[in-house]
Amino acid sequence: MDYKRLQQQFEFILEMDKEKQILRQTHINGYSRQENDAEHSWHMALMTMLLSEYSNQKIDVLHTIEMLLIHDLVEIDAGDTYAYDTEGKKTQADREQKAAGRIFGLLPEDQGQRLLELWKEFEAYETPEAIFAHAMDNLQPMMLNAANGGQDWEKHYVHLSQIMKRNYKTAEGSNNLWDYAYDNFLKPNLETGKIQND
Repeated sequence: MDYKRLQQQFEFILEMDKEKQILRQTHINGYSRQENDAEHSWHMALMTMLLSEYSNQKIDVLHTIEMLLIHDLVEIDAGDTYAYDTEGKKTQADREQKAAGRIFGLLPEDQGQRLLELWKEFEAYETPEAIFAHAMDNLQPMMLNAANGGQDWEKHYVHLSQIMKRNYKTAEGSNNLWDYAYDNFLKPNLETGKIQND
């Protein structure tokens, strides 16, 4: 057994526990508290298991789940950037790139490189798996916002144009899921004024 390798792996695993401390703007169902990054990642992995049949393209489900489980680990250092935070978006890529170097560098080189490549694949938004993963990343908070009566959209005074801009590629992952989300998550909250209509 390579003791040093195992020690690095456990040190990484323990460091990743910090993802549970990164709070997102989205609240859990019932609106009792904010969701954390670890919960968000787990939820999307489960969604991928159940909803992959609606993907526009055939995807490797396990590969997509792996991508979703690690894509927000960089936020341990970089922090969560709210989807509609225009100022935060200006520095997000630089903050996350720097974080990726440190975080994935904690692992043995082969595993660190593999996770870094998974993270880069997600960010590049080009493979069928990355495209579907992004669809999950967009639909999961949308579902929770809708389940909570649009309170987070109302709180942040979110406009439909902002949501549509963020989701301009979501249908590339799944036309069926995007249509469902628009009809069941967005449209009712537009009608009640929780989402600002442009």
